[in-house]
Amino acid sequence: QVQLVESGGGLVQPGGSLRVSCAASGLTFTSSWMTWIRQAPGKGLEWVSTINGGGGTYYTDSVKGRFTVSRDNAKNTLYLQMNSLKPEDTALYYCSRATGEGFDYWGQGTQVTVSP
Repeated sequence: QVQLVESGGGLVQPGGSLRVSCAASGLTFTSSWMTWIRQAPGKGLEWVSTINGGGGTYYTDSVKGRFTVSRDNAKNTLYLQMNSLKPEDTALYYCSRATGEGFDYWGQGTQVTVSP
């Protein structure tokens, strides 16, 4: 049974930093293309970042230079370090596994709120 469990969300002031994590089990984590997707209040899903099995990283333009995705294969854990946070980064952040046809497994999400 595949499980993706996000943690680390919270309330942070604009300009602050936060690191969210995703603990994975039941899948071949090392070779999986792991992804962060977010959903802001009242809006649709937005792809944020992906890290492939070789450590290659990809980001949506709005977070480039501010967010860093990483993975610890020994711990089967995915991370997203978020710096210089803005109110528009407020969202529910999900981790998911990317496949050639979409995203097959999702966590329950962790809430990130950026507010004074």
